[in-house]
Amino acid sequence: MNGLAARYGWPLAAICLALVAAWLALLILLPQLMMFEFSLRPNLLPRQLGGPEDVRSLANYARLFGNPIHLGIFLQTIWASSLVTVVVLAVCYPIAFYLAQVARGRQAALLFVALVVPFWVNEILRAFAWLILLARNGLVNRLLIDAGLIAEPLPLLGGTGSVLLGMVYAYVLFMVFPLYNAIESLERQQIEAARDLGAPWWRIHWRVVLPHAKPGIAVGCIMTFMLAAGSYAVPMLLGGVRSRWFTEVIYTWFFEGANWNQGAAYAFVLLLLCILFIFAMMRIFRVRVSDIGR
Repeated sequence: MNGLAARYGWPLAAICLALVAAWLALLILLPQLMMFEFSLRPNLLPRQLGGPEDVRSLANYARLFGNPIHLGIFLQTIWASSLVTVVVLAVCYPIAFYLAQVARGRQAALLFVALVVPFWVNEILRAFAWLILLARNGLVNRLLIDAGLIAEPLPLLGGTGSVLLGMVYAYVLFMVFPLYNAIESLERQQIEAARDLGAPWWRIHWRVVLPHAKPGIAVGCIMTFMLAAGSYAVPMLLGGVRSRWFTEVIYTWFFEGANWNQGAAYAFVLLLLCILFIFAMMRIFRVRVSDIGR
């Protein structure tokens, strides 16, 4: 705040702070508090609101943990979102390192364009593209049959594998750019010094690059996990009935079951999971909020 005031003056700094506070309060904090309050109340008819049955309790939350099917979907969503995060990190780390420390000039610009241009297309359309590629008569099965590797089309759609593939593709940029931003600030002389001292490539990354890139890794993991856990379009299009996502259950409660109170409880549990994941990443990588915000 003092730095902002010194640069733009106290009146403008106060206006910026007030706008940010209003944004956080009206669009983030207030809706979440309303959702939490809604989750504590039973699903009643309008004429029953305010009556003796309209009492706050944890019954909606207990219903989740007492339902083995929904609880299993919730745990599967946690596991699959964590797996998506790990795979995206493994895919994006070498790309980010190459962009930050190796590629220069025109080559770096072309790589950035190649990464960004596919994301000019809507996420739903990108999911439909994977739907076409992985369909029973899609491009992947046709290529495998023409190559003589399989005799019959493979059931590539309608499972967890197709959902993971679609999500890894969908959230690549959210891991690449935080990693690039962190690795790009690493002085190349440190890598060259480690190489001159005889360190193999894996030790250079383990002892030099990765410790420096911890804030970027934490940010990328947080963003990827939260987007994966909260995704709806990709699991709906690519997963089918064999791979349900927790967001699909929430959608069912809200718009098909007409039980907004139960849906709010499920949504708030998912929110708490994401918050716990944020603190876990900060603890694992030993970073602070100020490090993440750089």
